[in-house]
Amino acid sequence: MTQAQPTAPAAVPQAQDDPYLWLEDIDGAHAMAWVKRQDAGTVQRYAQSPEFRQLDGRLLEVLDSDARIPFVEKLGEHYYNFWRDKAHPKGLWRRTTLAEYRKPQPAWETVLDLDALAAAEHENWVWHGAQCLKPTYRRCLVSLSRGGADADVVREFDLADKAFVEGGFMLPEAKSQVAWIDQDHIFVGTDFGPGSMTESSYPRIAKRWARGTPLAAAQTIYEGKPGDLAISAYRDLTPGYERSFVQRALAFYDSESYLLGKDGKLTRIDVPTDAETSVEREWLLIEPRSDWSVGGRTYKAGSLLATNFDGYMAGRRDITVLFEPTDTSALDGYSWTRHHLILNVMDDVVNKLEVLTPQPGAWKREPLAGAPELSAVDAGGIDADAGDDYFLTVTGFLQPTTLYYGTLGQGDAEAIKHSPGFFDASKYQVTQHFVRSKDGTRVPYFQIAPKSLRLDGANPTLQYGYGGFEVSLQPSYSGSIGRAWLEHGGVYVIANIRGGGEYGPRWHQAALKANRLRAYEDFAAISEDLIARKVTSPRHLAAMGGSNGGLLMGNMLTLYPQLYGAIVSQVALLDMKRYTHLSAGASWMAEYGDPDKPADWAWIKTFSPYQNAQPGRHYPPVLFTTSTRDDRVGPAHARKMAAKMQAMGYAADFYENIEGGHGGAADNKQSAFMHALEYTWLWEHVK
Repeated sequence: MTQAQPTAPAAVPQAQDDPYLWLEDIDGAHAMAWVKRQDAGTVQRYAQSPEFRQLDGRLLEVLDSDARIPFVEKLGEHYYNFWRDKAHPKGLWRRTTLAEYRKPQPAWETVLDLDALAAAEHENWVWHGAQCLKPTYRRCLVSLSRGGADADVVREFDLADKAFVEGGFMLPEAKSQVAWIDQDHIFVGTDFGPGSMTESSYPRIAKRWARGTPLAAAQTIYEGKPGDLAISAYRDLTPGYERSFVQRALAFYDSESYLLGKDGKLTRIDVPTDAETSVEREWLLIEPRSDWSVGGRTYKAGSLLATNFDGYMAGRRDITVLFEPTDTSALDGYSWTRHHLILNVMDDVVNKLEVLTPQPGAWKREPLAGAPELSAVDAGGIDADAGDDYFLTVTGFLQPTTLYYGTLGQGDAEAIKHSPGFFDASKYQVTQHFVRSKDGTRVPYFQIAPKSLRLDGANPTLQYGYGGFEVSLQPSYSGSIGRAWLEHGGVYVIANIRGGGEYGPRWHQAALKANRLRAYEDFAAISEDLIARKVTSPRHLAAMGGSNGGLLMGNMLTLYPQLYGAIVSQVALLDMKRYTHLSAGASWMAEYGDPDKPADWAWIKTFSPYQNAQPGRHYPPVLFTTSTRDDRVGPAHARKMAAKMQAMGYAADFYENIEGGHGGAADNKQSAFMHALEYTWLWEHVK
């Protein structure tokens, strides 16, 4: 099969020649007037039909369903859940007991009603979670966002009183980092004033803040450099193993971790900066992202290593290999219980679980009941301080999620919760395929299609991809995709391209920086394979992705336009010349490079859609969606790309949700609307 060749980009203009810089003024009157005109036009064209209204309602029904599994977190004796539904669009923070949770209809106690709080304070609060203090779990640091932005406010909350603490710890809106030390002290990183945030917009200084004192009086424990990604501090409150740590994130994949002594002295955990570490009781776990030679042995990138923490800090290098990757396998995660470690391993993007038990010499290894074919399975300890209980989830493209509860060493887990089916899965089948990319690399993808699929090239097909930041796309159930795409006769495809984590660090690193085009070649190879197999044809093939996947879409649009009938780019990076100067863009230079350096720009310009979009080409129709409150990627990319393409006469639609953050929506109603808009738009162009 001949690989489709990307269209060569023309000469690239400099940023100062950009006629659409004014759209970077996020809340500016001129820019917002443009946004509102664009939104109105898109809504008029695609969100007025009976078909749209029906789909919008059916998707909201999925998101608001009372039959969904209420996933929980154990805090002390209670199990907590954050829940949104039709009656509570902003959500309830609520709790129950294990005995109640195991029932089909548990009795819940409301802890915090976010809708009532938002109404009382006239704010569009979006829940960002809570950190609660061990071992009593009475006091919590609750994070709330205005409209869904990454920046949030932090307030102290009392779980016994079910109320915010008067005069308690409180931080104004910022991209803050907080962690409990004890009831009267917290670690805090926030916007302390000019120069206190990194160039990536995250905390540069970590401080220790005492209750009852002004934030300005907090004591500095570590100060990073402006070019660092972020600085944070936290305390491990595991009984008997209390320790404090400082982490200096140098870049997205490079960091330094330090043990903070009682005297304020910092002792670095001596591992490569690209290795990830975690500490649990007496154990230090290390995940090297490149081959690492230490103690007379070389450990493979993507391995999981264990060693005694105190011994390692004292200079000993007695290391046990818990996992080593193969050509087809990668570590997908791990979780501790009190006496065991659960490993989750992917083999060709399919999960299997293993239970490891520390013991002298080699750790004991036993399999944990896995998942059906082409499914995703995950297991996590519930309370590693208290026992060996765990939750196990099993899901698949056609299999609604089932939640199991078990105790390691006490037989098989018991199914206690089942998600409902939102479409008739019996009509479809899942298959996995492999294709050779341009450089010969074997790339997998999943296909979900009707059992009655005719290989005539006429099937509307939606190909989804991400391909970055070592994020894996695995089988998962989606009632929304079932209702919006499969039920209408569409084929759905998940592309497991390089840049992701499907095969561990090597899969990710293969598409970094100067090699970024590999991810786009992989995606194009899958598209070509779908066409060659006569599943679809360019007229009926659509592509969709968000964030880094939105950048992927921008490149499929500009480099491979001949393969697609329509493209949806969500909350995307697109102007790679200026991405480091927009929102949190500077934090991703380890992924893409620094466009302000001529040597880096030489490769970045080959995958910068905003610069590479040129007049006189045959681009497929494209829809850009974004959010005003997205302070991670920001809406400027999508605004400018849509404006430029429209000015050149291309079919480029645009919709910007005024709220929503990087997720694109602040509540279920907004999510349903956005998805209904996108799928209605897709069907308009590829059916």
